[in-house]
Amino acid sequence: MRAWVEIDLGALLRNARAVGGRAGVPILPMVKADAYGLGAGPVVQALETVHPWGYGVATVEEGAALRAGGITRTVVVFDPILAEEIEAAHAERLSPTLGDVAMITRWATATGNAPWHLAIDTGMSRTGVRWTTVGDLHALLAQYPPIGACTHFHSADADDGSADIQLGRFRSAVGTLAHRPPVLHAENSPAIERLTEASTWTLVRPGVFLYGVGSRGIVPPTSPAPQGRPLESEPVVALRARIVELRWIEPGESVSYGATFRATERRRIATVAAGYADGYRRAFSNVGRALVRGQRVPVAGVVTMDMTMLDVTGVDCAVGDVTTLLGIGAAGSETGAAANTHQPRDAIDVNAAARDAGLCSYELLTGLRLRLPRVYLDAPRA
Repeated sequence: MRAWVEIDLGALLRNARAVGGRAGVPILPMVKADAYGLGAGPVVQALETVHPWGYGVATVEEGAALRAGGITRTVVVFDPILAEEIEAAHAERLSPTLGDVAMITRWATATGNAPWHLAIDTGMSRTGVRWTTVGDLHALLAQYPPIGACTHFHSADADDGSADIQLGRFRSAVGTLAHRPPVLHAENSPAIERLTEASTWTLVRPGVFLYGVGSRGIVPPTSPAPQGRPLESEPVVALRARIVELRWIEPGESVSYGATFRATERRRIATVAAGYADGYRRAFSNVGRALVRGQRVPVAGVVTMDMTMLDVTGVDCAVGDVTTLLGIGAAGSETGAAANTHQPRDAIDVNAAARDAGLCSYELLTGLRLRLPRVYLDAPRA
């Protein structure tokens, strides 16, 4: 293969067990957007071995795909559904999150009040019933009680006190309900990382942490972790691409569109078979780093649609060698030699790479295009 995305399912499961252990309650893994670009089918089949409470998706179509794949656990749809989707959602036994009076009424009357979750907006200002108006729905929610209620933090990775404010609003809103729902959930990945004791809610909703991206690399929290142990996310994803050409350029010569990289001395340039059409973003032009034969090298010039150039001066590499654009470096010599499993390998951290390029790590993962084959490592046995 010229380029591929490598996904360590063993690391994924260790991350899932870590967040479950920290939270002390069942997990509802978020597998929306094709499991953040990793492939929902294989990811969910792996997560089945840790017996999650259910799965979270964004759309009815994503939920239906899980059902088609044989998943029987609860599937919660977190984007607001449309009236025309009610029949399909109910047929697939999906549980929507609702925050609109008209939709709550439509869902309840059309499905006999099949399970649904009340979305409470405590400050995200995106979806859900505003926390100050939940009490106004007392009669409606007494007639059509939800099985669950939830909220979403807007800045759980920041030490600004906003998460505590939102939690207070959530507790207050839940307290106005005629019937306390048996299922309550609030914590996303960064909120789980900040827990200093077990969650007070029914379950937690880990997302990007499962896939190898922890918030500590973005905004390190000041609050202590239990027993001083930070919750670390193990890398899951690696973007690999082979060198397809090598050349020397002389002083004054340039690389790629716009001639933004110009050599001041003789340099060796490797062309690798991945570009922004594969999800290796143009923003990495002249700021990205890659691993070649275990050494860090810079991106040289503008990332193009199908290819990226690296400055490999001083690195003993050859056409066909595997380079790592994101994630832990390839094992062995990156040419197929046997790996030394006891030797630590460098990594191009997703958080750090995204930060250097002015990107969000979430969009970097979900932007890895399907043109790249997915290679799954350490898949658990059924």
